Amino acid sequence: MKAQRPPSQQLIELLTEYKVEVGELALGLRDIILAEEPKSIETLYKSYAVSMAYSFTEKWTQGFCMVVVYPGHVNLAFNMGAFLDDPDGILTGSGKQMRHIKIKTKDDIKSPYLRGFIRAAANLSRDDRKEAAMASKPGSKAGASTKRKR
Repeated sequence: MKAQRPPSQQLIELLTEYKVEVGELALGLRDIILAEEPKSIETLYKSYAVSMAYSFTEKWTQGFCMVVVYPGHVNLAFNMGAFLDDPDGILTGSGKQMRHIKIKTKDDIKSPYLRGFIRAAANLSRDDRKEAAMASKPGSKAGASTKRKR
């Protein structure tokens, strides 16, 4: 299914820095994200990599996922991925919040679990369940004070 919104000229220009196959992976993930969450806002960033962040606000820090483009692959990253159900251990990463899935081939984009993770991440971002999920995750310190006593 193709996204309802075509990619911007800015995005196309940013992707020309990469191999065609990698750009196609990025655009394929974009299509899936926009098909699942058509009201999401896409924000582009260029630093060491090109990133397409998706949120329901214009703040990438409040995003539910992002596509990060590297020379040989693309990551589908989830801002609150550590709090998503992942019984099969598909998500990788060891940070306190962020998790990702490495996409290397067109077959990787066809994986049925991608859409499920995107919907779950969007739902977590969209409502008050984020704080509850963080507080209930084993080892989570959500809600705990981060200030040190002196």
